[in-house]
Amino acid sequence: MADSKTNKQDGEGDPENHVLEHEKKVVAAFTGPQRHVSHVDRLFSAVSQETATTTANLHSLTLFSPCKINLFLRIIRKRPDGYHDLASLFQAIGFGDTLELSVLGDDATEDEFTCNMPGVPVDSSNLVLRALALMREKTQVATYFKANLIKQVPAQAGLGGGSANAATALWGANQLMGEPATLEEMVEWSGALGSDITFFLSRGTAYCTGRGEVMSSIDPPLPSGTPVCIVKPNVGLSTPQVFKALEYDKLSTVDADQVLLPTFLKGIEKVPDEMFINDLEFPAFKCLPELKKLKEELLQVEGFEHVMMSGSGTSIFCLGAPKDKVAFENKFKSREDLQVFYSEFISRSEGQWFEAPRSST
Repeated sequence: MADSKTNKQDGEGDPENHVLEHEKKVVAAFTGPQRHVSHVDRLFSAVSQETATTTANLHSLTLFSPCKINLFLRIIRKRPDGYHDLASLFQAIGFGDTLELSVLGDDATEDEFTCNMPGVPVDSSNLVLRALALMREKTQVATYFKANLIKQVPAQAGLGGGSANAATALWGANQLMGEPATLEEMVEWSGALGSDITFFLSRGTAYCTGRGEVMSSIDPPLPSGTPVCIVKPNVGLSTPQVFKALEYDKLSTVDADQVLLPTFLKGIEKVPDEMFINDLEFPAFKCLPELKKLKEELLQVEGFEHVMMSGSGTSIFCLGAPKDKVAFENKFKSREDLQVFYSEFISRSEGQWFEAPRSST
């Protein structure tokens, strides 16, 4: 979730030794187009990924590019510079894209980039290409790449799809270059590309604060496997549009550092529904009243324990699984104006990249 001078992230917070602090600067960016890809499941099953063991002979990688949900999102205040201080708990989920990355010959002078999804920029403005250029600039390793991005994460979803693509490109390029950069260096450099990008270099759970320039990795991350269903209307909302509709007297007063974060770190299954707070829901619902109606309908589905919009929308995530999946799909997945994705919480081990869970569809 990016700020765009009306949106970013906040604060501070380390309740207990559970939180490892990683502070760094981040600017704002959110990207990602839209459409479902039929052969993604086949690709994901092949993404048992050639990552962790890198050698000088490694020339190509196929990497899973996860997306995220915001388990809570507090708007703290508007800053004098026009940005907002926020506080949010990010969680990686096993729904995402695939990035195929390979090294071009020694005579290459530029990267090659393709993407299956119409509307995705394929010029130097794309975050994947910007990430590859950043790695060359910072490491002084003159390696050029062929990148093929297979997208299924929709645009304007509040899922951080484009940011994840950039983080995946940073990781993959570093592997193919022979690991000239440390993780800490990539975390620091990612701030030049966008706020959410930094999160995807965590292990899967992180508390993001300040304008978005401060990330505290939660280590160990929240346990993998918690089921989550993403319901995304085809209509989208831009982040600036949502922030423009923000009413400060409607913001929550629950303290993110002292109340929300410690509560979530005790275990997702112990979190009461009133702690799932997204201060951007009210303005998003004001912009799109049908989004509020969709949430109300999803709250009636037996088996969903918590239902909330992610980021600045328009995706709504539902923790749990519908008790009657056939009835749920007849009501929601059959609708032409909605996309439905089943997934779960994921995390990664130290030195490894994220992998798509085989159970995701």
